Amino acid sequence: MANQEKLRQELIRLDGRGYKAYQDIQGSYDFTDFTLIIDRVQGDPFASPSHIRVKVPMTVAKFPVELYQTKSREIALRDYLTRYFDVCTQKFKQKRGTGNSGLISILPVGQEVLERNSVVINSEFVEVRFVVGLPAGGRRILGYQAIEMLCDQVPQLVNLALKYQRLDANKIKHHVETVEDADWLRQELANKGLIAFIADGAILPRRSGVDDRPLVESAIAFQSPESLKIEFDRPNQGLITGMGIPAGVTLIVGGGYHGKSTLLKAIEVGIYNHIPDDGREFVVTNPAAVKIRAEDGRSVANVDISPFISNLPQDRSTTNFSTTNASGSTSQAANIMEALEIGSQVLLIDEDTAATNFMIRDQRMQVLIAKNQEPITPFIDKVRQLYTDYNVSSILVMGGSGDYFEVADTVIAMQNFQPQDVTAKAKEIANQYANQRQAEGGEKFGQIMPRIPIPETIDPSYRQKQVRLKVRDVDEMVFGGEDIDLSAVEQIVDKAQSRAIAEAMVYAVRQYANKTATLPEILNQIMADIELRGLDILTRFPQGDLAVFRKFELAAAINRLRSLNCVKSDKAIHSPK
Repeated sequence: MANQEKLRQELIRLDGRGYKAYQDIQGSYDFTDFTLIIDRVQGDPFASPSHIRVKVPMTVAKFPVELYQTKSREIALRDYLTRYFDVCTQKFKQKRGTGNSGLISILPVGQEVLERNSVVINSEFVEVRFVVGLPAGGRRILGYQAIEMLCDQVPQLVNLALKYQRLDANKIKHHVETVEDADWLRQELANKGLIAFIADGAILPRRSGVDDRPLVESAIAFQSPESLKIEFDRPNQGLITGMGIPAGVTLIVGGGYHGKSTLLKAIEVGIYNHIPDDGREFVVTNPAAVKIRAEDGRSVANVDISPFISNLPQDRSTTNFSTTNASGSTSQAANIMEALEIGSQVLLIDEDTAATNFMIRDQRMQVLIAKNQEPITPFIDKVRQLYTDYNVSSILVMGGSGDYFEVADTVIAMQNFQPQDVTAKAKEIANQYANQRQAEGGEKFGQIMPRIPIPETIDPSYRQKQVRLKVRDVDEMVFGGEDIDLSAVEQIVDKAQSRAIAEAMVYAVRQYANKTATLPEILNQIMADIELRGLDILTRFPQGDLAVFRKFELAAAINRLRSLNCVKSDKAIHSPK
């Protein structure tokens, strides 16, 4: 292996040459305390920056084994090091020429603690993956500036960010223990008959729609009602109390601007861990909870939406429903059935983003429009059947329809961002003001039929060596020849997840889509592979810009391909009850 001096001499030799000559430095270099690995060199100063790794032996890094001895702790430590490395790179921000020249950057992170491949840690080494914009004047190599970056500043970064004795041990311990306690709480939910838990003292409001940090100044700390209060004794931080949301059908009601949607949003992202002091670090949700909304204009491929929609005009099939331009009601029906197909255990719905005619059909409308003239069976007539037939719970924000009181198990009223248990009062009102609407849902929810995707319709170029992938933002990607809009898939919270999903779609087609495997089988196998071998199985070379996603979001991306075509499996998903 070449050493640091060899890299220095090589960069002196390249000074002033055309930019593509930087390719000559690709490889590994021994820096005594660590190894510098240059995996990919950009072809142009304006192109995506070069991919770099530093690998520090644990005999040098000296992180105590108890900080990464479990999966939960390892993910937390990797997250902490990613964040701290990012802080340290800010000290070296300096423009060194054209394009991205001088950039040193690691994967940016948000409030969630996700499993990422930006940092790898085990008993042998700590590895950090980041990008560097190799310096250029025009399109000529600035070799001496590159020496300063790679031979001087990168070693400083290693010393600052990757040696335990240089870091704040108490902060690391707190970060790791907070994440481990949240994971433990999430695992304990089922044992308590719960689908979500919101800790007392939690700060749920965010600063703005584009700033996910807690609204500290004016926010009111969450305080659970006594009737729903529950306590846990966490492994690290001890006793905690908060509001438990039991399995079944739960309504969140209240006046406008009193915090209904804020509570649901916190529950929605409670599938993820959060950093200490986020305010929602101990808001935890069943990991198979899926946010559902209407999505006008989305494509739908061969979904059985007959539990909700039947008898369409022109005898259009709803047991194998396809469209390139779904309505609000058909899109919401498809979103639910697709989530159930993949194994969702909790549905989260906010009336603000739901199709009204899908959610409710009141008595007067039933009288005016007979059932045989109305294709839609509203969600109110199916929500209990989902729970009794399939053990699927629902949490609904509902400010405009008291008809749901009759089907709810729990009713929580938000008053000035504080929850009140009004279940008994809601049931009393339901009895006092008897509802004359007729149930339209039949005796059973209906079948949930898995689909078998046709591989060439997921990606027509799947036989080629490379597929065109581009992730423009968290909610927008280019896959092959298609633009995919993921703006309605609200539980994708990080651009790195979207990148991983795009790569996983290619992996799905090439590894498991064989015209006999169902979509749930394909996705379960992919998630098992990632769990066993990590995110690197999705990429051609080690790169630190991917984050773990759930199978529900991967399925959502595949389902939004306008080219997708599937066939129905002949075996329904049966009730777990």
